[in-house]
Amino acid sequence: MNRFVGIVGTADTKLEELLWLKSCLCRAGVDSMIIDTSTSIPVDDKQNEKVDISPLQIAGYHPEGADAVFCDERYKAISAMSIALTNFLHNSIDDIAGVIGIGGSGGTALVSPAMQSLPVGLPKIMVSTMASSNIAGYIGASDIAMLYSVTDFCGLNHISRSILSNAANMMAGSVNYMMPLVKTNKPSLGLTMFGVTTPCINQLITELNTGYDCLTFHATGNGGTSMEKLVSDGELIGVLDITLTEIADLLFDGVLGCPDTRLDVIAEKRIPWIGSAGALDMINFGAEETIPERYRKRTFVKHNEKVTLMRTTPEENYQLGVWIGNKLNNCNGPIRFILPEGGFSALDCPEQPFYLPAATRAFSDGLEKTVNQTEQRKIIKTPFHINSPQFCSLVKQHFEEIMPHQGIFNEAV
Repeated sequence: MNRFVGIVGTADTKLEELLWLKSCLCRAGVDSMIIDTSTSIPVDDKQNEKVDISPLQIAGYHPEGADAVFCDERYKAISAMSIALTNFLHNSIDDIAGVIGIGGSGGTALVSPAMQSLPVGLPKIMVSTMASSNIAGYIGASDIAMLYSVTDFCGLNHISRSILSNAANMMAGSVNYMMPLVKTNKPSLGLTMFGVTTPCINQLITELNTGYDCLTFHATGNGGTSMEKLVSDGELIGVLDITLTEIADLLFDGVLGCPDTRLDVIAEKRIPWIGSAGALDMINFGAEETIPERYRKRTFVKHNEKVTLMRTTPEENYQLGVWIGNKLNNCNGPIRFILPEGGFSALDCPEQPFYLPAATRAFSDGLEKTVNQTEQRKIIKTPFHINSPQFCSLVKQHFEEIMPHQGIFNEAV
């Protein structure tokens, strides 16, 4: 059997749309199968005849059997069917060329977790009524492409036909011209960055790129999580976690916060890790009018029309030091936290709006009072700015020290 695209949705309410997607993929020369994730046992013969894989078949992949899916509570049924779908897709992974899902709030919540569990690089498209809202929870650390449906799913119309056709053609292009992931012969490193720490990361990549495949992650909420997923999957041999700004957003209501599980994977995997305070001088909000009232008298920098940056206070920096310190105490692998006392970002230096040495000292106090330093777990302070050559040189030095094979850095550069 040829590999197929899985078209996933609830055929009891969206059969027309699922059939249209299948016809569009057929016209594009792509084999597909409709995977029905309805959470009620089908009684409509037309539904049973038109789908390729029935909800009963999918529900059978739940660890507790189909009865766990076909229950009276909608929330539990959706969650259970999502688990069953995840297991089905993994069991069929060698036959699947891509997955395209459709749904409203319930359907998107059902399909997207299963998509998130699939390998990076396998085409995934979710056509959803929820794609115009905050989609971070639906995408997670995966490479799902979200497409806003514009109209709701309630039978076909001239708008939905066009959008679903576009989605099918996007999938066909992805399948027909897919470039498989080809690993280099260089070991991979993860680096976290933000615009205001880019000079630092660029310097490190220049030094590392000859011997390492440098994967950078934008610290915009899911960046660190995406990196840690690759750590969990064994894709990275080390991490230069220079930019931890997502933690500031997590603790102080910013819009780019990470999950509170940040750094847990580093502890679990004991991977060599160097961290720093990149962009902890700021919290991210949207447009100026979206800033909570309690913060209106703070110091701000307008990054663009959609992004406003707020300076963190000394008190907040102390809390950040404590929070990060407690996480580091769980890490028993080789870790170093390098603290740039000259400033945490391009905005945190003399004559820049976020320059506030008292905040830097407060962070240092919180971190040093919390971290139980050992031979494996150390804090290194430097008077230099995070974007300075001196800071990057220090990162390079400690990177070499904590890697499993001494001298690997010199061989790389």
